[in-house]
Amino acid sequence: MNMDLVIHSVYIVAAILFIMGLKNLSKVKTARRGNLLAALGMLLAVAITLLDQQVLNYQWILIGIVVGAFIGTLFASLVQMTAMPQLVALFNGFGGLASSLVACSELLRTWPSTGTFVLVSVVISTFIGILTFTGSLIAFGKLQSLVKQQPITYVLQKTLNLLIFIAIVVLSVWISISPTNLNLYWVVAGLSALLGILLVLPIGGADMPVVISLLNSYSGVAAAMTGFVLMNNVLIVAGSLVGAAGLILTQIMCKAMNRSLTNVAFGTFGKVDPSAEKKDQEYTQVKSCGAEEVAMMMDGAQLVVIVPGYGMAVARAQHAVRELEKILEDKGVVVKYAIHPVAGRMPGHMNVLLAEADVPYDKLYEMDQINSEFDQADVALVIGANDVTNPVARNEKGSPIYGMPILNVDKAKSVVVIKRSLSPGFAGIKNPLFEDDKTYLFYSDAKKAIEEVSQELKS
Repeated sequence: MNMDLVIHSVYIVAAILFIMGLKNLSKVKTARRGNLLAALGMLLAVAITLLDQQVLNYQWILIGIVVGAFIGTLFASLVQMTAMPQLVALFNGFGGLASSLVACSELLRTWPSTGTFVLVSVVISTFIGILTFTGSLIAFGKLQSLVKQQPITYVLQKTLNLLIFIAIVVLSVWISISPTNLNLYWVVAGLSALLGILLVLPIGGADMPVVISLLNSYSGVAAAMTGFVLMNNVLIVAGSLVGAAGLILTQIMCKAMNRSLTNVAFGTFGKVDPSAEKKDQEYTQVKSCGAEEVAMMMDGAQLVVIVPGYGMAVARAQHAVRELEKILEDKGVVVKYAIHPVAGRMPGHMNVLLAEADVPYDKLYEMDQINSEFDQADVALVIGANDVTNPVARNEKGSPIYGMPILNVDKAKSVVVIKRSLSPGFAGIKNPLFEDDKTYLFYSDAKKAIEEVSQELKS
């Protein structure tokens, strides 16, 4: 049998599995299957590529597989769901770095006789890959509170970014014309690293999910360009799929958060009105409550809308929430879940957690579906969500979340917010909802609070 035919046939099968996996990832019910299909496609692609390239020494490859498998298993076992956005940011960054390193190694292997097409592909892969790596590190740092979460802006920020980008383009053209000067390549790599940092620094923590999604798209583009460097069809297809899917997701998230895609791409948003920052951040009219009061509110309710947020993820309270839902339904209460597109700092975060607790999919309502029902809700139970319920997004132009669509929990007849403290959300601003006359703060760990309410309802 013709070996080339076998190799290309397996590549086609792998590409089909990638597409099927991506399609299945679009829905919570089929996401697990989609992940497995895509992983199988990648396994086939890697295996057949090793045969295609006729590797003579597999020692280092096997060492890499063992080390990578160990690190991957460690992350999968130890990283909490609450830290998943940070992990995704790192994965994006290392994906971009891997693409640029492979492209770089091919350049060093073939230099100075590298063809123009390969040379251009190497430069583009290096530019996007390194930019993705350093930008992802800053995104990780902001999510992990290692870097200041508030926007870091400075004078002539846009001008400096533009000048660096122009310099990269000019040097890239110079490399194509004069491929014997390898030092120009290292300058491009360094400027790309600097630009990645400068593009993400001025973006505030509340908008970091959008940035992570865009960086994911960049990592795919870098992989596709490396595919052109190696003339590897499956890498081109896989990279293009990731790039396109990431860009579409970014556009969806921009719409959900009322942001401009061009502003996200060029790091030109995130600046906060100084007058807004000086406003009083202290709470003076907050009413607290306990499990007994919350149970009394819910016991006579007809509709309860549960709004899960980052606090639920931190406390791993999804199973306790599911139990509460069952108890309320046994009492004839209708229970619905209101899901904000970026609740929990990452799209689908809440859906995954609730699916883990076997919450029926038909009880999960997207923001556009549920917002019109809040004024009919007897109780809106907010579990650790903050920015996605903050009314200032509607009317305070100086706010970093101004214009972001939110869940209209303040329209419910009563609002119960479960939080450990009055600390601000990821945007770092005060939430007037907490001082609303019909809002009650239940200070507690989310899981413990839900379990106490469930016990009160039972008794």
